[in-house]
Amino acid sequence: MAAPFSFSRALPMPELTCGAFRLDLSRPRIMAIVNLTPDSFSGDGHHRDHERALRHAERCIADGAEILDLGGESSRPGAEPVGEDEELARVIPVVEGLAGCGVPISVDTVKPAVMAAAIAAGASMINDIRGFSEPAAIDAVRSGDVGLCVMHMQGEPRSMQNDPVYTDVVAEVEDFLGRRLAHLHNHGIARERIVIDPGFGFGKRRSHNEALFRNIDRLARTAPVLVGVSRKSVLGAVTGREVGDRLLPSVVSALLAAQKGAAILRVHDVAETRDALRLLEAFG
Repeated sequence: MAAPFSFSRALPMPELTCGAFRLDLSRPRIMAIVNLTPDSFSGDGHHRDHERALRHAERCIADGAEILDLGGESSRPGAEPVGEDEELARVIPVVEGLAGCGVPISVDTVKPAVMAAAIAAGASMINDIRGFSEPAAIDAVRSGDVGLCVMHMQGEPRSMQNDPVYTDVVAEVEDFLGRRLAHLHNHGIARERIVIDPGFGFGKRRSHNEALFRNIDRLARTAPVLVGVSRKSVLGAVTGREVGDRLLPSVVSALLAAQKGAAILRVHDVAETRDALRLLEAFG
C-alpha cells in the first residue's frame, strides 16, 4: 500500500465520519472510481465480473486510494435507469468482497433499497446524485454513522444535458446544497457525516462547470467538497481531448481542485493523482 502523505491547508478542515472510519480532511483524500456497469462513459466498467472488479479495487488501494466508490448504475448523460435487482446483483457481491479492505467503501446509488443493502454488506458511505431526495433515502442511511455525499443535479441523467439553465449557477447550487444539509440535519444526520458535490456535468453547460470550479472555495464554506471531474466532457470541451486521452487534464484539474480547497477528489487515475499531490506538497 502506498505510504500516506501530508498536505497543508490555510484553514482547518473537519473529520468525515464514515462508519468506523474517521477521515481527517486537513489534506485532500483520493476516492477511486470502481464502475460496475456495462455503459460507463469512460469505458472502464466491470459489469458482473466481480473478480475483476475486486482486483481493480485492490489495485486502486495499492496505488493510494483512500476511499472506493462503487457504482452499479451509470449516471452519464442519456443513461437509462437500471432495475433494483440488477443493481443489487452488480454491487452487493463486490461490497461483500471488499469488506475489511482497510478503506471506506462508498456506494453510488439513488435507490434506498440499494443503500440499505450496501450498508448491511459493509459500505461506509453512500453517494447519492439526487441528494437523498427520495422519500425513503434518509431512513435508509439514518443509522450506522455512514458518510453521505450530497450532490446537486438539474434534471435526470437521461435528459439533464438537453438545455440546462441557471440565473446564477453558483448561488443556486450553493442554496440547494445548503437546504439539503439542513434537511438532513433536521432528520438526525450529523454534519460530520456529510460532504457535498456540486455535480460537475450533471445538468450543467461548460460555463456552469467552469463557474462552479472557480468557486470551490466558496462552496467549501457550506461543507467539505467532493470534486469529480475525472475524464468528464468539460475537460474535453476545454482541451479538445477524447475521453480516452484525458489523463493529463484529469490530474491537473484534481490539483487545481485541491488548491481551491476540495476535501475529496473522485478520480479514475489514482496513482497519477497521488503522485501529483505529492509534488504539490513538496514544491507548492
